[in-house]
Amino acid sequence: MKITFVGGGNMATALIGGLLKTGQAPEKLSVIEISPEGRARLEQNFGVRTYAAPEAAALAGDVVLLAVKPQHAREVCATLAPFLGETVLVSIAAGIRVADLSRWLGGHSRVVRAMPNTPALIGAGVTGLYASAAVTPHERALAERILAAAGETLWVRDETQIDAVTAVSGSGPAYLFLLVEAMQQAASELGLSAEAGRRLAVGTVLGAAQLAAQTGEPASVLRERVTSKGGTTAAALAVMAERCVKEGIVAGVLAADERSRELGDQLGRQGEAA
Repeated sequence: MKITFVGGGNMATALIGGLLKTGQAPEKLSVIEISPEGRARLEQNFGVRTYAAPEAAALAGDVVLLAVKPQHAREVCATLAPFLGETVLVSIAAGIRVADLSRWLGGHSRVVRAMPNTPALIGAGVTGLYASAAVTPHERALAERILAAAGETLWVRDETQIDAVTAVSGSGPAYLFLLVEAMQQAASELGLSAEAGRRLAVGTVLGAAQLAAQTGEPASVLRERVTSKGGTTAAALAVMAERCVKEGIVAGVLAADERSRELGDQLGRQGEAA
């Protein structure tokens, strides 16, 4: 599989590293990156071919992966359009909808939209994927193979569900970091050292997540098993229920979904205005 990355930032770097670990040949990977320092780093670290700007040689392959900041996507798409042909484009530019990408690409219809999250940087991410109707099963498989190099993948049938993916998993690491932050603060107030609080909080969240993944049981069942009547966990959960912690988390995720839709509208309108 020959893949061209447009943009050589952190997420592209994580995907390239993950692909190489799975046996992808570096000579089959190209990166279009405007920064000379970025190109030098990519060539040195991965042995991939780099280009300063789009050209036919750079984009002659199986998949083009758009990994630029959302605010730059429209202008970058305009430079890619003359060279794409029938090549499928996979976009990890947050918030940019398939219809807008297609319009900015001059009507190119073979587009996959992906929403990875930051744990992809260490190969532990989860990515939501949506494909336009013009994308073939083979092209879907190629897109999935690329994103699977950074963790789990999940296809959605309706593009609006990408907003939900963004709200749950795209923004999700921040929710967990907030939990870790709160647990560390509580540990400090209970007299534990900062290092002890960090190790206890991070280790507990990591272990609980692994337990949930390995057992496959509902989180509610796992929670009930830890909660003895009249015990310490029950006391903690009672206070959290009084403070509406669960309801606050649900409301926050729903707010993230709404904001994702708003950003999609804004980015699309920017393209039309231009």
